Amino acid sequence: QMILVESGGGSVQTGGSLGLSCRASKYIGNNYMAWFRQAPGKEREGVAAINAGTGDTYYADSVKDRFTVSRDNAKNMLYLQMNGLKPDDSAMYYCAASRFRLVPIALKESEYNSWGQGTQVTVSS
Repeated sequence: QMILVESGGGSVQTGGSLGLSCRASKYIGNNYMAWFRQAPGKEREGVAAINAGTGDTYYADSVKDRFTVSRDNAKNMLYLQMNGLKPDDSAMYYCAASRFRLVPIALKESEYNSWGQGTQVTVSS
């Protein structure tokens, strides 16, 4: 497991942009890394994931073409650039690292066993 610390959340108006960062305590290049989010009263959902080794990315349909996940393996950093934000994007956002090197379903919560504390994103209309 690794320690993950998110930063960059905040409040923005509809249509605005925010960038999230996640610092990992270990080398991430052998993991899948992902962003999940959870709104009050809702289940946690996978938003975006990246195979940190190959750079392959995966997105939930709800954020495709608006969010971009990236990583810097040398710095053990994961990023999420969020553009065109909507009120439905409001949630606590969590960074996660995979349990194994190979992940059959990139946005499946059970594939991840290291989690950050979360950072709040609020989008007002």
